[in-house]
Amino acid sequence: MPKVQGNAFYAQSGGVTAVINATACGVIQTARKHKIKVYAGRNGIIGALKEDLIDTSKEPAANIAALKYTPAGAFGSCRYKLKSLTENRAQYERLIEVFNAHDIRYFFYNGGGDSQDTAYKVSQLSVKMGHPITCIGIPKTVDNDLALTDNCPGFGSVAKYVAVSIRECGLDVASMCATSTKVFILEVMGRHAGWIAAAGGLAAEKAGDSPHIILFPEIPFDETAFCAKVKLSVERYGFCSIVVSEGTRYANGALLADSGTKDAFGHTQLGGVAPLLAAKIKQQLGYKYHWAVADFLQRSAGHIASTVDVEQAYAVGQKAVEFALAGKNAVMPIIIRTSNKPYRWKIGDAPLEKVANVEHKMPRHYISRDGFGITKACRDYLQPLVKGEAYPPYKNGLPNYVRLKNVPVRKKLNTPFEV
Repeated sequence: MPKVQGNAFYAQSGGVTAVINATACGVIQTARKHKIKVYAGRNGIIGALKEDLIDTSKEPAANIAALKYTPAGAFGSCRYKLKSLTENRAQYERLIEVFNAHDIRYFFYNGGGDSQDTAYKVSQLSVKMGHPITCIGIPKTVDNDLALTDNCPGFGSVAKYVAVSIRECGLDVASMCATSTKVFILEVMGRHAGWIAAAGGLAAEKAGDSPHIILFPEIPFDETAFCAKVKLSVERYGFCSIVVSEGTRYANGALLADSGTKDAFGHTQLGGVAPLLAAKIKQQLGYKYHWAVADFLQRSAGHIASTVDVEQAYAVGQKAVEFALAGKNAVMPIIIRTSNKPYRWKIGDAPLEKVANVEHKMPRHYISRDGFGITKACRDYLQPLVKGEAYPPYKNGLPNYVRLKNVPVRKKLNTPFEV
């Protein structure tokens, strides 16, 4: 293994998850074993550009260990995408300036597809601008849409939350449907890929179980077929429970819930598809309804995180450091499924240039023929990812999550940088 040189920079990017801090734990604990000091970026890559760094060596070992069971981003995240070198050379010159000032020779960026693009661009610094740096992208996304990896850290826990929620809400509606609510709609995340919505299908183990309908971004929305399916479910089971992805769209590609605005990554900002569907059901069928939007609840539910998800999130952080020390550059740790029954997995690696900005959507054979459910193949893929309950420690009846001190690193540059 090559000799350790310099310090490491670690940052979290994009929407956070129930297990992204487990990855941070894996990075920091492994780096400490190899005597590498880790500086975390406050609010992602912005922390590097602003020279706003956090000295993780000031945190007690117990606090770092507690990250494994603490949701959200301990160091702050961001939605900020670096432009290309030709578009904004000043950004890269600033990164080199900060990295040189703090002897940063390892770069670990923890995020989704856009974040892997940022990691890949930073990896080119040593090639195009003469700054030696080892760069590893670390996977994270509840959307489960990164290429080349079997699944993404963060997805297993959100999948577990959604499946649990629709099962419990389904029991609630079944109790009341004779004289009250007959339709319940749960809106979940998933802009272009329906993995999270599909996870709701794990709750249905026999005919009549919730959910009765799942709407995927991959399947064009047909209002007539949808309303007919709702009516059939109510007539057959007394009620209808639905899981809908926020990215559900019409055959022409238009989103049902396009709010008309964009986020910092240039993605369409989505509105509420659940109330829109509820209004259609009321108008067409006259049923009383309730709806809920899982929103941040689904991705922050550390109290019911999947054990498999926590273990994999930690492993990709650990391997990121080991890969860097082994001389690998511009790669991302990936999860490789080696066996389904029993479920086994290992960590490999993939080139960042083949992961950045590539979306992995659900294959058609994972979706039922009528487009409203999941197949056995999908269930076999999903089931292992939600296994086990990684409960955090509790205090006074509530999860006892750690809050880091996040001691800032003394600045060495006197030149502010606007982002």
